[in-house]
Amino acid sequence: MAVKSIQHMQHTFDISYEILNPEAKVDLIILHGWGSNKNIMKNVFSPFLSSFRHIYIDLPGFGKSTCPIALKTADVTRIVELLMVYINASKDVILGHSFGGKVALLLDPKVLVLVASAGIRVPKPLSVQFKIATTKVFNFLGLKKFRSLFIAEDAKNLSRPMYDTFKNVVNEDFTQNFKEYEGKALLCWGEEDRATPLSSANEIHKLIKDSKLQVYKGDHFFFTKEAQDIAVRLEETFLASVGH
Repeated sequence: MAVKSIQHMQHTFDISYEILNPEAKVDLIILHGWGSNKNIMKNVFSPFLSSFRHIYIDLPGFGKSTCPIALKTADVTRIVELLMVYINASKDVILGHSFGGKVALLLDPKVLVLVASAGIRVPKPLSVQFKIATTKVFNFLGLKKFRSLFIAEDAKNLSRPMYDTFKNVVNEDFTQNFKEYEGKALLCWGEEDRATPLSSANEIHKLIKDSKLQVYKGDHFFFTKEAQDIAVRLEETFLASVGH
């Protein structure tokens, strides 16, 4: 594991990363989802894809990486890009889970692997809409100490910069970005996913011209059991991209 200090928006971000198979010629960057970290992704994918140079990154504010200010997904992407320049990493293949899928998309790799990716705005259930409205009322009345009762699970126990980052990124709509992506894409999804539902996968599949969709049994974290199959399909997708 290593840490690189990255300068962005006049602030310093200490970004933790780890490289496996350093002599391999093809780079595979693997990005975790919201609330996760690089070690979870490494434990899942490191036994496979030995012909790739694996690059695991703790996104700002997660794992051992710092986040001193609120960011948008575009800011996170820029920070990752600056790290990639430092470690001389190319955009051969980038895999992103959930929130990491949005970052992977903006990085515009030759091969994009989206694992239960966020980026398609999904209508909020009435219960969530009620929580949002109630939180706004409490804030207006100066009763912010009750806010935690109505905050989404993904946003609880966050620092202020990370809570503001969560608010910035949770409702982003990347429909146009998916439509404009011109590389090859492999979409892997769990059929019982409630965080990024299968309807999102179908929509992304329609938006990205050169994409394949593989559906697995399981929820938002189905990939922890299906990593080997994902790895095989990733290799096939990359080989199909060679020479294009």
